[in-house]
Amino acid sequence: MKMKKVMALALAGVMALSLAACGGGSSASTSSGSADSGSADAGSGSASSGALTINIWDANQQAGIQEICNDWTAKGNPEVKVEVIDWDNYWTLLEAGASGGQLADVFWMHSDYSQIYMENDILLDLTSYIEKDGVDMSIYYPDIAAIYTRGDGKIFALPKDHDTIALLYNKALFDQAGIAYPTDEWTYEDMYEAAKAITEATPADTYGYALNTSNDQDGWYNYIYSYGGNVVNTEKTDTGIDSAESKAAMEMVRKMLTVATPQAVVAESGTDSLFQSGKVGMITQGSWMINSFYTAENSKDYAWAEIPYCDRNGDGTCQKEERWTCYNGLGWAAAANTANPDAAASLIEYLCSKDAQVKQAQLGVTMAGIPGISEDFANAFEGMDVSAFTKVEENGTLYARPGTRNSGKWQTPMKQAGGFLDAWQAPEDPQAMSDACDRVAKMIRDAIAEEQ
Repeated sequence: MKMKKVMALALAGVMALSLAACGGGSSASTSSGSADSGSADAGSGSASSGALTINIWDANQQAGIQEICNDWTAKGNPEVKVEVIDWDNYWTLLEAGASGGQLADVFWMHSDYSQIYMENDILLDLTSYIEKDGVDMSIYYPDIAAIYTRGDGKIFALPKDHDTIALLYNKALFDQAGIAYPTDEWTYEDMYEAAKAITEATPADTYGYALNTSNDQDGWYNYIYSYGGNVVNTEKTDTGIDSAESKAAMEMVRKMLTVATPQAVVAESGTDSLFQSGKVGMITQGSWMINSFYTAENSKDYAWAEIPYCDRNGDGTCQKEERWTCYNGLGWAAAANTANPDAAASLIEYLCSKDAQVKQAQLGVTMAGIPGISEDFANAFEGMDVSAFTKVEENGTLYARPGTRNSGKWQTPMKQAGGFLDAWQAPEDPQAMSDACDRVAKMIRDAIAEEQ
């Protein structure tokens, strides 16, 4: 397939993605050191006088990333300019650069489309730099490192971060409805009952819950895994989205939607805006979005609880296998045609070093791509308890955002007409949701068959 056609297909799918991070969110080394190293002369060698440009899509992270890049520059390396490109234009510009234009030197890469970019040699191959500089790949979350490793073992990005999902609630609306605040022991049934009570006790344009069904990572994917189903199996050879467990999960999603903000309103305004305008009592959201609510006008009314669970064994307590949170991770990548590949690789290694990732967590930029740094992030937001995002790593099960070689072939269509869309927009019909699960299962299986 020609490059332009491949990238056009990627772009068509990526527009439907959420602002996933991390992560979904959804944040590196030296000529003589590993990614654990904090030594001064990062990366593959001599610094060039030419400045480097970084492209990201999240303005909340710009200041922190720029500060970390300034640390790298202060070690005798080139200056770095961190530029924010809005989500849609980010991928448009990336496609243009991949089709013959000029890409930024260093930029974020996303899990859904990493394979497309890696297979078409758009990204700088970091393998020789990693080997030369002794970067220890074992320090990263394995699932995230695997995202940016091609089938032949070559590495095209280093893990920037990881993310988890939690329940955000507005205490003022709970108080207005006379409902007790969410706890870490809530099941999805508990969340439904509270959402229903708030919807009934508040004005007609206010609801207990809002779900943006186009955002799978921070939403309905987690229901499926908590109920014992899956979107794609671990071997990436089949889907269990039509299993009894997955259908039970999607039935709970359907119930939630009957007492939630209508999808037409969500599509127009977005869950975050609705929540911050006081029109929604609860949303689930990724750790990459904390700062948006931490700095919001009514942040004193906002609080977090762990993502609910499904009490599958009926014992009234949560086992790790009953509470699931999707996690994802962005990768720091460089353009294959960058004018300064040595400096670009050096910067990536520094950004992904333990020292830099600890600072990223401490600044509240995002959680790290290296395990064991979560507490630094949890302590970064004075006056707001965000420990729900870190406690879930002990109290629940993390699963990598499900995908296949070319996830865009099915992830976008399954959310449109002919997939789940009709059932989401008219949630009164349980059979419609069950039938949608069957249709989507066929979509995924057909797409997997084409990938073989």
